[in-house]
Amino acid sequence: MPSILTPDFGLLFWMLLSFLVVFFLLAKYGFPAIVKAVEERKNFIDESLKNAREANEKLAGIQAESETLLREARDKAQAEGRQQLEEAKKAIEAEKELALRDIRSQVADLSMQIAEKVLRNKLAGDGEQEKYIERMLDEVK
Repeated sequence: MPSILTPDFGLLFWMLLSFLVVFFLLAKYGFPAIVKAVEERKNFIDESLKNAREANEKLAGIQAESETLLREARDKAQAEGRQQLEEAKKAIEAEKELALRDIRSQVADLSMQIAEKVLRNKLAGDGEQEKYIERMLDEVK
């Protein structure tokens, strides 16, 4: 009675022969295809990693460049802001001086007009005019 655990010589021969045929077919056609697919996948992954590293490096470079540009833009904006502030202060100071000169001129004109009107009223008569002239001459001496 044949047992599964104790195979006879004929069964071992045919199992070994069929194993060798299958192994030969796999070695000839199957394993190279599998190895080729694995190599292609490995190459694809390596290339993807390389591209990812390059992209990260480029991104880091772009970030550094953008930070540099932003810093330069801030410095330039601050410098321009200070310059515009100084120019505005100078313009305000010039306008202030101009306004003060104009006010002084107007005050002087008004003072002269008032003094003229006061003197006309005060010196309405010839006698008063002579007294005023004599008094002025005395002050000059």
